[in-house]
Amino acid sequence: MSNNNNILIIIPARGGSKGIPRKNLRYLNGKPLIYYSVKTALNSVYNPTVVVSSEDREILDLAKKIGADTIKRNPKLATDEITLDSVIYDTYIKAEKIYNKKFSVIITLQPTSPLLKTESLDNAVRMLIKNPELDSVISAKDDTHLSWKKENGKFIPNYKERLNRQFLKPIYKETGGFFITNSEIITKTDRIGQNVELYLLKNGEDIDIDTYEDWSLCEYYLRRKKILFVTSGYKEIGLGHIYRTVIIANDILNHELIFLTDKKSKAGFEKIKSLNYNVHIQKSEKITDDIAMLKPNIIINDILDTDIEYMQKLKSICSKIINFEDCGKGSEYADIVINALYPEKKKTEKNYYSGHKYFIARDEFILSETTKIKENAETILISFGGTDPNNYTLRILNIIYDFCISNNIKIDVIAGLGYTNCSTLKKFNQINLKKNVSNISTYMAKADIIFSSAGRTVYEIATIGTPSIILCQNKRETTHLFANKENGFINLGEAYKISDNEIFKTFKDLINNFTERKTLSSRMLKKDLKKGRKRTLKIISNFITD
Repeated sequence: MSNNNNILIIIPARGGSKGIPRKNLRYLNGKPLIYYSVKTALNSVYNPTVVVSSEDREILDLAKKIGADTIKRNPKLATDEITLDSVIYDTYIKAEKIYNKKFSVIITLQPTSPLLKTESLDNAVRMLIKNPELDSVISAKDDTHLSWKKENGKFIPNYKERLNRQFLKPIYKETGGFFITNSEIITKTDRIGQNVELYLLKNGEDIDIDTYEDWSLCEYYLRRKKILFVTSGYKEIGLGHIYRTVIIANDILNHELIFLTDKKSKAGFEKIKSLNYNVHIQKSEKITDDIAMLKPNIIINDILDTDIEYMQKLKSICSKIINFEDCGKGSEYADIVINALYPEKKKTEKNYYSGHKYFIARDEFILSETTKIKENAETILISFGGTDPNNYTLRILNIIYDFCISNNIKIDVIAGLGYTNCSTLKKFNQINLKKNVSNISTYMAKADIIFSSAGRTVYEIATIGTPSIILCQNKRETTHLFANKENGFINLGEAYKISDNEIFKTFKDLINNFTERKTLSSRMLKKDLKKGRKRTLKIISNFITD
């Protein structure tokens, strides 16, 4: 078929459009409206003859510059009363004379469907070619709804009983995108015939511009980017990366969002899936192969440190990349790096954003009330993140439990999703143990002192303002410098280097020092970390639209 070039695509584009004057020449997302249909046609694998039919000289001249052939339309065929059937028939007859050939397939391609993909057009052509009994294939969309009609001045339902949409009898509406017609049946009054197949469009391809609202919707789709979040979440590292990417996604409303997790991140995959986002889990040996198949416009990595090989491969796939919490050598290849957990770098480093100003707080912390510092401490909270790999929860309970019980101080313990040592806590029968809670801010706000590690939790605590004793799980956490006295934290460093006696003394001194607890809380709240999310999202938004 492609070798014979016996497919004719006619793009009817008169100059006298009423709803949106000069519609076909107006610029849509930087290009004339007619540009899109011409390019869709020219890119077809069937190598069709593409002609624009118009009575308007300006439209015809522009169509030639874009790459289409043109056939001047008789002005009598460009009035509001004339149907497209006669226009297409007239152009088809003229085209056979001009090109001195017979066309077997005549396609009407409307310029008012700029989001139509060449792939969809070719698939519909293939339907007609493979089924000789078909007269035509028409673009349509599912328009199944509870509908009404008016008879004798009264509104009457088009249904026998009210049902949810999925149980209604399907109704399909023509989109105007394309008519693909067997040339044997085409006449001045018919392009449809008796045997018709519908090709269903969706995801914007079904939009037919008739109003300014339709135009705005097309602008939205054309500006829409495909953003891919590559993230990790499993027992050893917890779900912090997953939660952060979901927060970012929740604040991005105008683009297509896709998530991809690595093979180990089944827990992260299930969490994202439960939130109804489009999420994939790594299938290829190299995750970069999965990324390439998804064809993103922008990649946001939240997987800790990246290496050079990984980032170089990503740059060959996608030109715009943002990395979170990346201290690896691959970070040099990212367009933007956001490392909230690490101290600010020199201003000379372009597009590197570090420090507490870029912490992304979850909704519950932005909306939460702050801690009210009481003279007598009543509640202690122990929470060492998603996994607590060193089981510091058990160690702290061994140190403070008897003292707290003797002094009528309650102990709340929040275990993360990946914490597997709950059985070791059974002997502490007076603690309030909760696992993987969805409202940890509530527990933080009612606590008088918190024991935690030096990860993202310190920022969450700082939005609440609860005095805290920090024990670092590993050497990397010691580089998270926000958790210091100046910002309201008592950071004891790597826990294995600190004796139980020193931990207990620090705890007891803080319990008995109301003034110190007030001071620590005030220092935390001065940082106003709730603004970090808005600040970071602005950086991302500007980068997406740049």
